[in-house]
Amino acid sequence: MISVDQIAVEFSGKTLFKDVSFSINENDKIALMGKNGAGKSTLMKIIAGVSKANRGGIRTPDGTVIAYLPQHLLTEDDCTVFEEASKAFGEILGMKNEMDRLNKELETRTDYESKEYMDIIEKVTDLGEKFYAIEEVNYDAEVEMALKGLGFRREDFTRPTSEFSGGWRMRIELAKILLQKPDLILLDEPTNHVDIESVIWLEDFLLNKAKAVVVISHDRAFIDNITNRTIEITMGKIYDYKTNYSHYLVLREERREQQLRQYKDQQKMIADNQAFIDKFKGTYSKTNQVSSRERMLEKLDIIEIDEVDNAALRLKFPPSERSGDYPVLAEGLSKSYGDHVVFKDANMAIERGQKVSFVGRNGEGKSTMIKAIMGEIEFEGKCDLGHNAKVGYFAQNQAALLDESLTVFQTVDEIAKGDVRTQVKSILGGFMFSGDDIDKKVSMLSGGEKTRLAMVKLLLEPVNVLILDEPTNHLDLKSKDVLKRALTDFDGTLILVSHDRDFLTGLSEKVFEFKEKRIIEHFETIDDFLARNRIESLKQIDLKQS
Repeated sequence: MISVDQIAVEFSGKTLFKDVSFSINENDKIALMGKNGAGKSTLMKIIAGVSKANRGGIRTPDGTVIAYLPQHLLTEDDCTVFEEASKAFGEILGMKNEMDRLNKELETRTDYESKEYMDIIEKVTDLGEKFYAIEEVNYDAEVEMALKGLGFRREDFTRPTSEFSGGWRMRIELAKILLQKPDLILLDEPTNHVDIESVIWLEDFLLNKAKAVVVISHDRAFIDNITNRTIEITMGKIYDYKTNYSHYLVLREERREQQLRQYKDQQKMIADNQAFIDKFKGTYSKTNQVSSRERMLEKLDIIEIDEVDNAALRLKFPPSERSGDYPVLAEGLSKSYGDHVVFKDANMAIERGQKVSFVGRNGEGKSTMIKAIMGEIEFEGKCDLGHNAKVGYFAQNQAALLDESLTVFQTVDEIAKGDVRTQVKSILGGFMFSGDDIDKKVSMLSGGEKTRLAMVKLLLEPVNVLILDEPTNHLDLKSKDVLKRALTDFDGTLILVSHDRDFLTGLSEKVFEFKEKRIIEHFETIDDFLARNRIESLKQIDLKQS
């Protein structure tokens, strides 16, 4: 059992949280929740031993292994994918290499009676006891299984890590963590750059093979599927629920309603006592009673009502002209980079008003197809935007296209038209920009903040075709809800690339699957596709690994 004891963290005189205590038991699967800035990542870093609290500490039994996957990785590129993943067994393999080295030294020495010779024998014996006490494992097979499960192909194993994007490097780091089989796994936004099939594999691993897990994630489906406990950080305190995220939301609302009742009762009591004090202050016969009530009010702990995300904001895209019957048409479309074929002879017809999703493993061509539709790359075959198609496009690098000389407010205000201009501050608040944030220059924003601002900007443009490539990577649950409701109400055509299953649910009526250089059209909802894909993909992974 790992204990968090009376943790307190303060920054520049501001208390992030204080007197935080809880225990992490074997097989606990915990979702760490709270609004952005509440201290989730800070608390996780303290548990991981990366940061220290101002007060309090973490108690762990001897020999406890804690593995931590941060949101942003600092990686080195000095080896292949397989070699980097094998570093998970570095300590064990190091023990074996040291034993081999010492045994070779014993073979060449002849000073059998010397202290040095006896010391080497003792060291070899100690190492041997530790090494042979470890369960015998085929380390290469374990590495291969983890890498395949996380989406790597066998031909990727010998490629240098420097050839991979940040998302793929994150998977390598995740593979190392999973291979260590730690007592506690700490994951900060592990699904941001992982495709659906790999998320499913990760869920299965965490549920069936991992011990204790603490996860921070904005992927509602992921945390609902793997967690049995929810710890919320709010207003410097924690609340511990022995249930998953969806049920936690119900219990949390019940708690707020109870707090609100208690707050109102307390405020009435305060008002009644203050009225008594004001009425009888200076009255000799009531002096003791007045003093007693004054002391009572001074010592009173005022009941606080938990912060709540006001998700009532409902955005609607500005009206746009009607597009033609088929805003997107592709016939015999092929794309290659040198000898590498991305897809071949693809056909696609998307009707006006349809909401479709592009799904498939990373690298199968989803973003490439979008670039072809937008005319950003050369290709073979035909790919056209239909008559009167007004396209709103959110690319994965959309944040880089913002004007960094403007403030947050100016960025949105310059494109807001009509009545929506009166809602600019509310809209920005819905995407976590409030107070002084709206006066910040874009150049001062983090990558995630720029992504959210680019999304707000897109929501205010009149379009009849929306193409969104991974729009939720830097959005919290509140912002995702605001965006999802806007997309649900959108009466134009929607093409959506996303690995967020909860976000896709209800938004997609047709699925285009990118797989093995082909694009397969499925006339089914994303829910039906994923239900079927979950069974098929896990079977396929098991077959590949057997």
